[in-house]
Amino acid sequence: MGTNIKDFFSPQEKEEIKAAIMNAELDTSGEIRIHIENSCSGDVMDRAAFIFKKLRMNKTELRNGVLIYLAVKNRRFAIIGDKGIHARVPETFWTDIKTEMLNHFREDQFTEGLIAAVTSTGEQLKKHFPRASDDVNELSDEISFGKD
Repeated sequence: MGTNIKDFFSPQEKEEIKAAIMNAELDTSGEIRIHIENSCSGDVMDRAAFIFKKLRMNKTELRNGVLIYLAVKNRRFAIIGDKGIHARVPETFWTDIKTEMLNHFREDQFTEGLIAAVTSTGEQLKKHFPRASDDVNELSDEISFGKD
């Protein structure tokens, strides 16, 4: 990994992750974002909740945004879903996705772990929030990065 967090993924890996987000959102009104930072000094869930609000993910019309947050140097991550999706998915959903990601991350397969998480999230969003004919993409599909 370079000194700049934006270099954690290669340009090709960034495109693969973005494509996974776009694909996952094809059939749903839900929104998926990925945010990556070098480190997280406090509680990872608190930091993810802060980023969720900073990215205005709590402002989607149906409150169905999902944030996947990574702090790479700390090797910590969190997944946060807004009220709409959280109320509809099974209780084990978030744990299952975290476990799937962790299995990839343990093998240093960060791109694959994120793509798997995005795909699983998209499947649940599609079930509970099918895409309407007038749906618009409310949030960017680009990976967002924190400060180094």
